[in-house]
Amino acid sequence: MTEKTATQKVKFVSPAKLYQTIKTEIDAAYFDVMNKGALINQQHLRDFEANLAKFVGTKYAVGVNSGYDALMLSVKYKIKSPDDEVIVPAHTFVASCSAIVNGGGKPVLVDVTKDFNIDCDKIEAAITPKTRGIMAVHLSGWMADMPRILEIAKKHNLWVIEDACQSLGSSINGKGAGSWGFSGCWSFYPFKILGGYGDGGGITTDDAEFAAWARRLRYNGEDRDTGEYHAHGMTCLLDNMQAAFLDVKLRHLPAWIVRRKKIAARYKEALGDLPNLTLPHYATPGFDHIYQNYTLLAKEGDKFSNWMKEHGVEVLTQFRKPYYKHAGLGLKDTGFPVTETISREVCSLPMCVEIADEEVEYVIQTVRAFYGK
Repeated sequence: MTEKTATQKVKFVSPAKLYQTIKTEIDAAYFDVMNKGALINQQHLRDFEANLAKFVGTKYAVGVNSGYDALMLSVKYKIKSPDDEVIVPAHTFVASCSAIVNGGGKPVLVDVTKDFNIDCDKIEAAITPKTRGIMAVHLSGWMADMPRILEIAKKHNLWVIEDACQSLGSSINGKGAGSWGFSGCWSFYPFKILGGYGDGGGITTDDAEFAAWARRLRYNGEDRDTGEYHAHGMTCLLDNMQAAFLDVKLRHLPAWIVRRKKIAARYKEALGDLPNLTLPHYATPGFDHIYQNYTLLAKEGDKFSNWMKEHGVEVLTQFRKPYYKHAGLGLKDTGFPVTETISREVCSLPMCVEIADEEVEYVIQTVRAFYGK
């Protein structure tokens, strides 16, 4: 590698660069909100909720201020007793599990498969008389096996919540992530495939009663039309400005997914011959990967990811230490061998619509140089 390329930098994502590509639309949304003084719970939010529901394929959407709150509210609505158990993958962001705890339930962890999602062959062994639901997590743009999960849930009379925070736009047989379970939960954290300019989240559902409940709970338990307080709620409303920005970005999302798939195809073409890498390309009929992240496994673990960083490529390693190994969370480690392997080897390469083709080629060159190719 030449001295010039060794100093090149490739960011994992570049929000400022992406902003420049849609600056006119984003600026127009900003001035529309500001000129109207429409800051909290106004028409921009209602428009975004309607468009999000249409995109996902549900009747309702509710904007909240984070993906965590979307998950926690969904769990809280369903939990009836502090003894209620909810099955959740051992490999996921800690918020999936924490939302169960703070929603009033007990998490029961299940190992995952090499596609990073819950191992459906191990779900039934984790079901007890206290099990009430399953939280299916769709990581990196690839959905968990929802037909199988719903089959298991129906057999055992369980509800299903989708943690779809990383998979907006993904689908199985044309049915979108977030439209399969009782609720779909979304994160609009800035680095997500649909990211705001601050934090944000959303819930999608076909359940009118739950949608109304969530709208009240997100705003201190108040029905804003009548002024009646129905419960001790919280303050976790998606603000109007973020909703306006997200609505702009949502219009671009289909084209952005096409771009992500093109980048993923180039990575596969250029890196598929390297035996120590397991690339995120799965041959499951009907499943659509939208590549929120390009998450691979490198047998060399930190040696590989550190090489990438040292040579100017920003990569992401989630999650080197599984969340159940953090003593402060008080979780039981019953042995999750696939999660352990993933945690040692996981590495996500830069994957965003704003990355230039020459930057993609530099990432490829850097990977191949590590393996002496």
